[in-house]
Amino acid sequence: MTTVSQKLDDAIHQLAYEKIEGAKPAAESSELLQKLNTLGTELWIDTGDLEKARSTWKNELAALTTNNTLANQVVQSGVMDKTIKETVEQIRKVAGDLSQEELVTEIGFVINCKIALRLVQAFKVKVSVELHPAMSRDMERTLSYARRYYKVCPEYFIVKIPLTPEGFLAVRKLRQEKIPINYTLGFSARQNYLAARLSNPNYVNVFLGRLNQVVIDNSLGSGDMVGEKVTLATQQALLDLRKNDTSVTTKLIGASIRNGEQVAYLAGLDVQTIPPAAMEDYLNSGKSPNDIKSNIGENITPGIDSGNSAASRFSTLWEVPDAFKKFVDALLSDGGVDQMTGPQLEGYCKQHGVDLFHAFSKDDLGKITEHGKIPKLGEWPETIALDDLMTHSALQSFAKDQQALDERIRSFI
Repeated sequence: MTTVSQKLDDAIHQLAYEKIEGAKPAAESSELLQKLNTLGTELWIDTGDLEKARSTWKNELAALTTNNTLANQVVQSGVMDKTIKETVEQIRKVAGDLSQEELVTEIGFVINCKIALRLVQAFKVKVSVELHPAMSRDMERTLSYARRYYKVCPEYFIVKIPLTPEGFLAVRKLRQEKIPINYTLGFSARQNYLAARLSNPNYVNVFLGRLNQVVIDNSLGSGDMVGEKVTLATQQALLDLRKNDTSVTTKLIGASIRNGEQVAYLAGLDVQTIPPAAMEDYLNSGKSPNDIKSNIGENITPGIDSGNSAASRFSTLWEVPDAFKKFVDALLSDGGVDQMTGPQLEGYCKQHGVDLFHAFSKDDLGKITEHGKIPKLGEWPETIALDDLMTHSALQSFAKDQQALDERIRSFI
């Protein structure tokens, strides 16, 4: 790092950093939430909005998670406008020659830190902070910004990194440095099995609500229990891994939870990250603690019409075949895995017949962005794996929200 860039890095750190003061606040308890804790489930709130978090907070909650969409909602409210103005002024004093793109990225880093630190200051719990989506295929930038996030608040920040080839390899390096990682945008048991064995992040995710919705929106069935089946299958795979290999410590987050019924059904999951509305739905469901039990290991029949030709694409979401496990064995025994690049990992998968990383073109990504969070499956060949397509759809959706956030920052430059 040059002297100028070191000076900029130091200035950005000072702008982002806050001393965490005060004790963890007292909060009311909930017997329904206590039951989830008793069954082994850690509970997080899924919001970047401080007031929404305060209105929902209970003693049994352990963390919060933010993402690009949630951060954009906070920024568009105007609550960060003063911080953006001050950050622009301070950065220009130390690095006036930055391009607008570089300046927006650095301001965005500070803003994301500030949004998360507001939550840390209020609740004194861990908070997930997410990288800019533009870094998702750049391993060196992913490593750099993850380390910078961790340096700002090592006691409370968990760094969210999206599931890409570069992400797998970056997380492997960062975990060797003991940086806590939430490896996000997972949609299948096999994606998370690979993550746990290759990279051992603290957390992986299944965005279960979107899996139910992709069935509904594509008229493939009711969508009932599709995401739940994938989530519980992933949990079982991780439980087996942790039992057989004590070096694997990865926990599962059930994400994209839509309602209180899902909260109840996923009791026993390692972690649930729950939007405030779904939390209120669970707390006001009329259930008693005795109604809540773990469904891990249950045989679930998902609401997918078996007669539909697209139905066969879904089984890959909850299956981790022996052939896939042998592929992971081979990858880990390859002496060059720590020197791999993202394209090399893609090539390794292709060589071994594993369809995790399709080479989406620029036009493909544009179509994914147009479709939004839920892809139109009829427009994609079955050679593209559903989990891979869902991950790219989620990433492009976040990128769209990040673009809106970046545009608000640009309005102050």
